[in-house]
Amino acid sequence: MSPKDTTNTINEDEVRPDSSSDMPVESVETQPNETISGAAADVVALEKKAKEYLDGWMRERADFANYKKRVETQLRDSAQNAAVEALVTLLPVIDDFERAMANVPAELAGNPWLNGVSMIQRKFQKMLDDQGVTTLDPVGDVFDPSRHEAVGMEDSDTVGSGHVTVTLQKGYVHGDRVLRPALVKVAN
Repeated sequence: MSPKDTTNTINEDEVRPDSSSDMPVESVETQPNETISGAAADVVALEKKAKEYLDGWMRERADFANYKKRVETQLRDSAQNAAVEALVTLLPVIDDFERAMANVPAELAGNPWLNGVSMIQRKFQKMLDDQGVTTLDPVGDVFDPSRHEAVGMEDSDTVGSGHVTVTLQKGYVHGDRVLRPALVKVAN
């Protein structure tokens, strides 16, 4: 044989299928599809688990944001209530200033010292206004037991029965909260 003939000769062992594989041809073709479908199921399960974790994380984040807002509101309300409570302790002092200024003798009318005391009284009133505290002077209004405290009754020709005739001591309100009820007399 010439060298040319040996290159064209085909060896039978090379053409024959691999005898070491015992798997039928059908199972080789279906195995990749089963692997792909199993992998797809794993991906779906993992995506479901990731969505579950994301939903849980987002819920916790929203809960924390709500908690933070609630705490900030409570702190703000607490600070405001503390300021109002401090002002409540000053209400008797403000009452004393008002009584003193209502009973100034005529000879002290232009006194600079009296003008200074009057300025102090106005500063107290400004503090109340700045904190949103309003004064209750309910003369002529219908008696409201949640805002007024009746200390007596009297006959009146100017207002109807059940109306306030005289305010003996002003009351104070902050929003809907009564800091101190007004002391009043009510018409029969």
